[in-house]
Amino acid sequence: MASEAVNVFVAAVEEPRTYGLRCGVLSPAETLAQSVSAIAPTTTPAMTIPLVFAMAGNGTWLVYVLATAGMALIGVLIGCFARRSASPGSLYKYVSESLPDWASGLAGWALLLAYVATAVSVTGGFVQYANVLLQAATGRTASAALLATIAILIASAMAYRDIRLSARSMLWLEAASVGCILAIVTLVLVRHGLHIDTAQFSLRGASVSGMRLGMVLALFSFVGFESATALGEEARNPLKTIPRAVLQSAIGLGFLFVVCAYTEVLGFRGLNETLDQSAAPFHTLAHQAGVSGLGIAVDVGAMMSMFACVLACSTAAARVLLTMSHNGLTHAHLTRTHHRNETPHIAVLVTGIVTFVLTVALALRGVSGADIYGWMGSLATYGFLTAYALVCLAVPSFLRRERALTPLWLVLSGAGFIAMLLAIAGSVYPVPQGAYRWLPYIYLTYLAAGWLWMVSKKRGPVEI
Repeated sequence: MASEAVNVFVAAVEEPRTYGLRCGVLSPAETLAQSVSAIAPTTTPAMTIPLVFAMAGNGTWLVYVLATAGMALIGVLIGCFARRSASPGSLYKYVSESLPDWASGLAGWALLLAYVATAVSVTGGFVQYANVLLQAATGRTASAALLATIAILIASAMAYRDIRLSARSMLWLEAASVGCILAIVTLVLVRHGLHIDTAQFSLRGASVSGMRLGMVLALFSFVGFESATALGEEARNPLKTIPRAVLQSAIGLGFLFVVCAYTEVLGFRGLNETLDQSAAPFHTLAHQAGVSGLGIAVDVGAMMSMFACVLACSTAAARVLLTMSHNGLTHAHLTRTHHRNETPHIAVLVTGIVTFVLTVALALRGVSGADIYGWMGSLATYGFLTAYALVCLAVPSFLRRERALTPLWLVLSGAGFIAMLLAIAGSVYPVPQGAYRWLPYIYLTYLAAGWLWMVSKKRGPVEI
């Protein structure tokens, strides 16, 4: 009898910690959809590649090759943790397993800001595209605050209700929008015939400084690719599906972005307007390819992709907030999960409210959807790059504890950390123009506030 009691006690100690979430319900495809949706892949060909072209010119495709390689490296380093540990805490949990409390706390606050700011950013993008479509269909536009409210309410309701509903919705929305992009890209390439664009492959007119600046924007195309790690408890066979989803999203979408960059530059060759001057590049490319209707489909796809990204970021942010609460960094009420839906419903509501307040406040002050997208997206990038850099630092300590550290991993973690530092430096120097010059100060103030909160609050894991 005593032996049986001991066995029960040992089993209870060894049982993995649970957070009250629905375990093992997401398929590999649904897990992948989380990372893909957080990237919002349709927005890169439609909005980001033209901006990169303005700096990198014919080197745009190479910039995306290098950005893909950099993100794949970060994905490999994240995989060190994801193959051995699964929790809803995403990168915050990984850093907390290997670095001191101050570092893990910074990772948590940085990642939380990154997801919420991205949700605000893409809500602005949703507003922008929704009004483009309304203008084309009715000749009128709707209130930005109203459109933002609708998008955030629907996304929050879906995240509150069921993780499977959220994942499946994201999967189909992104599949449809990427399908429209691929159709136009294929038609443009067929129209230009099977030949190599020598101007691009010889990097004609491209400069190193321009490509360096373009690299920072290109990295923004990938941020959020790690968000499948927030589904550590809800993914099926998470130690396999999550690291695969992270790498697949980085490499697969990186390949898509490279092809789109090459095709867009090629498609605008010889036209009266340049790629960076075009307000709707895929309208122009679709018209060239003789399928003007697909241009409108891309706008619809971009709007849906933005909405899917709002949903993905709400899902990820709520789970990071849940884990931070379990570790004593936020209010204990945020540890609660819905008894029937098995979702972090209070964390979802908090995330939705913050997203709503920030977006509507900017919209009511007359900030355009495009500016909301740009400002908040840039702010989010600081948070992601900070979290990625801390993960790179955490890898050697984690692998040493696992007795799996090799010189190769030391080199890879060092390379990843340096790459993230260079990306951060490239985003603040040369000093950005307009409102963008204030974003680094806003970010540092936010991190300082988070650090002061950590040192003032009595910490300790919350009992489940």
